Amino acid sequence: MVTTTPKKVTETKTAAKETLLTPRFYTTDFKEMSQLDISSNLEEVEAIVEEFRIDYNRDHFIRDKEFTASWDTFDEETRQIFIEFLERSCTAEFSGFLLYKEISRNLKKQNPLLAEGFSFMSRDEARHAGFLNKAMSDFNVSLDLGFLTKTRKYTFFAPKFIFYATYLSEKIGYWRYITIYRHLEKNPNYRVYPIFRFFESWCQDENRHGDFFAAIMKSQTSLLNTFESKLWSKFFLLSVFVTMYLNDLQRSDFYSTIGLDSKQFDLHVIRKTNQSAGTLFPVILDCEHPQFIPLLDKCAEANQQLIDLEKESQSFFSKLPAYVLMATSLLKLYFLPTIETKYIWTEKV
Repeated sequence: MVTTTPKKVTETKTAAKETLLTPRFYTTDFKEMSQLDISSNLEEVEAIVEEFRIDYNRDHFIRDKEFTASWDTFDEETRQIFIEFLERSCTAEFSGFLLYKEISRNLKKQNPLLAEGFSFMSRDEARHAGFLNKAMSDFNVSLDLGFLTKTRKYTFFAPKFIFYATYLSEKIGYWRYITIYRHLEKNPNYRVYPIFRFFESWCQDENRHGDFFAAIMKSQTSLLNTFESKLWSKFFLLSVFVTMYLNDLQRSDFYSTIGLDSKQFDLHVIRKTNQSAGTLFPVILDCEHPQFIPLLDKCAEANQQLIDLEKESQSFFSKLPAYVLMATSLLKLYFLPTIETKYIWTEKV
């Protein structure tokens, strides 16, 4: 039986403390992006924008009766675990909404097709962020998105870096959501909160967004067929994978609550995202290299040392060995052998 209780006073959160691993807010060179010539892959871009127009998930994010249950049965630790998950997810989606909205606004006159595509993606991200923020209210908390807009620091990324980073962000989002959904479909006893039922269609938004960025990048072959592009592909693959790995190992309690091992979950998502990137990037990582996982664990070890030292308010010099371990592990990861892909957009003409 579903029980309902009167809602407690909702606490408004401004945002978690910003660190290197928290979701970031980005801006870019809008003039440069407005001048992109996508004519060499126009048909694919138009096809994806048409899918955006259809809006398959228009009626998907509607809360049903299951959300009216009382979640006071969660102990305080579990409640905090879910609040943090929802807050980080909401912040990431809201960050995407702001970036895509600004790009769309600035491209409207010079590049209306791309502007339309970014507008649709901002619509999707806003929908996701709103749904997540509403879910936070089930735990008597909400995120002040207006305050977040005004106070969060914005990181400048050149358009090409936006493409690499957001393509991977959307694809890794797809694999995270679909993996959790399929796991809970097989193990419904671990689906302790109804938001996970929405992940199957949700992840399709992420997948389409990734495909949109892939279509743009295919029209800009210099992003995919130069020696420099191989270096950037490696860099962004590694950055996205390590960031997720370090974040999730700190939050193993959340994954155990839904019946997942955070490390095994991440390794599965890394391998699948790497395979997806292999359909676009000129090189991908060799995730099966015998040093790949041990070096990821070295990064996690260094990160945990830094967290512990920060709690103890230790000096920079006491943290130096951990910084060195992190840096050397990342460099070793970067210089592991890669796997080359062969597509017309990754080959020099």
